[in-house]
Amino acid sequence: MSRVDQAIPAAKVRQIPDRPGGLNLAQGIALYVGAVLGTGVLALPGMAAKQAGPASLLSWLALVVMSVPLAATFAALAARYPDSGGVSTYVRQAFGDRAAAVVGWWFYLGAPVGIPALAFFGASYLARATGGGWGESVACAALLLAIGFLANAFGVRISGPVQLALSGTLALLLVVAVAVALPHARLSNLHPFAPHGWAAVGSAGALLVWSFTGWETVTHLSAEFARPARDLKRATVGALVIVGVLYLSLATVTVLALGSTAGASTTPLASLLQTGLGGYGADVASVVAVLITLGTINAYVASTAKLGAALARDGALPRRLASGAQPGGVPRGSLLTVAAISSGVFIAAAVTRMDLQPLVLSTTACLGAVYAIGSAAGVRLLRRTSRAGVVAAASAFGIVVLLLALTGWYLFWPLILAAAALTVTGVRSGAGRAPGSAAGHAA
Repeated sequence: MSRVDQAIPAAKVRQIPDRPGGLNLAQGIALYVGAVLGTGVLALPGMAAKQAGPASLLSWLALVVMSVPLAATFAALAARYPDSGGVSTYVRQAFGDRAAAVVGWWFYLGAPVGIPALAFFGASYLARATGGGWGESVACAALLLAIGFLANAFGVRISGPVQLALSGTLALLLVVAVAVALPHARLSNLHPFAPHGWAAVGSAGALLVWSFTGWETVTHLSAEFARPARDLKRATVGALVIVGVLYLSLATVTVLALGSTAGASTTPLASLLQTGLGGYGADVASVVAVLITLGTINAYVASTAKLGAALARDGALPRRLASGAQPGGVPRGSLLTVAAISSGVFIAAAVTRMDLQPLVLSTTACLGAVYAIGSAAGVRLLRRTSRAGVVAAASAFGIVVLLLALTGWYLFWPLILAAAALTVTGVRSGAGRAPGSAAGHAA
């Protein structure tokens, strides 16, 4: 019998009982949509158009297609191993405790660095629309962060319905943005199609990677589903369709309706809405910015807090953070830790007015590393049960490694965290407190 088979008895991880009061299918789809359909909607259609012209649409299409094996891999693993450890749990089954600790640290310490950037994105968009300055942006960002953390202080019974309302309203408003701008679309705006050459399509794709992270996020909430074995895969499919349609529609209309001005606009969504709604467009765009920001913050805070409790439960973080790791539990200790890290980064960014790009790329590098090792774990764990799952995981691994290379020297951040995680777990192991198996918890 292999290490994988010994790690978690298959009967235990597959026969997860239904949990009344847990996340339903609609709330699960909303969490996925909130995690993936992030703040990139606010600026990236214009940035990609500036980089590659109308040919940027090929970059959007390629990333939507590449999202399929990645999302399918994590959905298959989450359905088989529903546990708050998420990707860390899968890596533990495939590669052992220390590898799981490394992956867990990448997400737990990487995501809180990016959360303040999300708040600043939404707040600055709102401030630009209202004519406010830096002080107003900071105040709005602080309020968005506070709402995101408070919504999770009461567990998924509150944050799940909140996410459903946010994602539903957001999707409706984005459909409105596309609909009101569509009459102004002109096929002539597709010419010239690749004004900066075909190589620019790859450069635009590098910009858009930020828009397609998030598929790993809901794995940390998989045990919170009322029917994880049934609803996780359905939620993934639903979110793939919604996110893919919205991204492609928005990007296409941005190019067709705004033409050569698409790349010049730092707020293309506002430009689209103003094209169709006139003076009311900026107000609607502000509402969309707030909804996107809150939805993304809510999803990442919920998943990161749950992961921290699971890591503490398994010995990779201090034991005092383990409370709330169980299904239905509220990980308040872990939540406070995430809030403290994000608050520290937020204060530093507010005081220094720092460029947010390092925060974004540092987080992207960590999440990309999580994807790579998680996909590799999928190849090993799914090989006996799902040939399609293995193909998806292998495809996802190749795609992620390629995209991960685009982050450049920011890869030093996950390398530093990996060294720290291995050092801490090595010390704990030497003291007789090695990280424990998740076997008893995944059941």
